[in-house]
Amino acid sequence: MFKMQKMDVLVGVYIFGIIVSELMGIKTFPLVTFGDFTLNASVAIFLLPILFTINDVIIEVHGVERARSVVRTGLMTIGLLFGFIMLSLALPPSGRFMESNGAFAEVFGKSARISLASLTAFALADFLDIFLFAKIREKLGKSKLWLRNNASNIISQFIDTTVFMTLAFWALDKSIDSNFAFLTSLIIPYWLLKSFMSIIETPLVYLGVKWLRGDKKVKKQKVIVN
Repeated sequence: MFKMQKMDVLVGVYIFGIIVSELMGIKTFPLVTFGDFTLNASVAIFLLPILFTINDVIIEVHGVERARSVVRTGLMTIGLLFGFIMLSLALPPSGRFMESNGAFAEVFGKSARISLASLTAFALADFLDIFLFAKIREKLGKSKLWLRNNASNIISQFIDTTVFMTLAFWALDKSIDSNFAFLTSLIIPYWLLKSFMSIIETPLVYLGVKWLRGDKKVKKQKVIVN
């Protein structure tokens, strides 16, 4: 019978979100238009808040060390992806693939920079999210899950957005002032958008904790029976 452990499902979704964000995050789409100003967002905007939510659900049920282990698995995945992209770009194309090689290099060459930027931002932000969530829990106990979730997410997502945008889009041929103005125009609205999505996804944290705890209770009952 087809059966999966709930924790395995969460880790699978977590890794899925990371891989999709790395490979498809370079595509942006117009999200909101205010007069002559258009706010564009990466397609990864739909996945990033979910990744932080999964962190918080795991901490709440299985503790900080388990969450850190999952984050390290994610970092390893990004590192392996980056390494394989660089290998694929370095290998010469076959005769049949020669015409497509330029497009392949264009797409995955950008993905390589995105992956490197994401690896750094992801490491800093995810471990910060876990640290903040755990510290707030020490102060408040098990109450106010919504506050712990959103406070840790909003702060860590600011770090994630700032580091990622800087590493991914800093132009070496532009002045510091030009880069600062451009990056600020990306970071602030994008961070606010991710924060908003984190807030509206708060019910998912409660549902995820209840769902995952159900699996944990079943395991405890089996241990007692055995």
